[in-house]
Amino acid sequence: MSYQRPIEPGKPTGAKTRLPGILLVGALVLLLAYVTYNTVTGQHGSSTGPAVGTPMIQFAAPLVASGLEGDVNVTQLSQATATAKAACSVVGPGVLNSCRLVRGHPAALVFIDDSDGGCADTLDRVIAAAATYPRIRVAGIVIAGDRSAARALAARHRWKVALANDRDGALANLYGVAVCPQIVYLKPGGTVAGVGIGQVNASQLKARFGELSGGK
Repeated sequence: MSYQRPIEPGKPTGAKTRLPGILLVGALVLLLAYVTYNTVTGQHGSSTGPAVGTPMIQFAAPLVASGLEGDVNVTQLSQATATAKAACSVVGPGVLNSCRLVRGHPAALVFIDDSDGGCADTLDRVIAAAATYPRIRVAGIVIAGDRSAARALAARHRWKVALANDRDGALANLYGVAVCPQIVYLKPGGTVAGVGIGQVNASQLKARFGELSGGK
């Protein structure tokens, strides 16, 4: 997962270079539009998310605010061995355990980066919408970002929900995330109920959470 800033074309130096400069800007705009289209439509390895009706990928992740270091444990129960501990069995005050998150409750996983912008704003909206539905649990996943930046971001937004650190982006990869924000809606027990890619508004979240919780 990478974010690149487009190169800004230089200003034309005279009348003879003005038209090529305009054409270059137009070409860059079209190129960016094409890349954006492919991203949101799920082509070329872009965000797709897990299939509806499938079990969630189980994980245990260090919380951003904790002192725990390391990558996310994504060992599924069926893959556990004497030397590979299942993610669901990893618990502690500094751990976001997905199995405990969805035990008896629906949940929303919100994948974001470590910067202010649309991804952080989406987590704000999800938290605000979920406040009307007490059964819904919300957790944020910071993808391959700087941990100190993520902590500062959480402080600025005053997030009280669990915020996990996906240090190497492995969890995001397993959940089919190529861009943020991405929201994975989970039924109690962890079955995928839906995926939201890109910005969402309050009415969309109300509809999603209403379905998940069966009404207030």
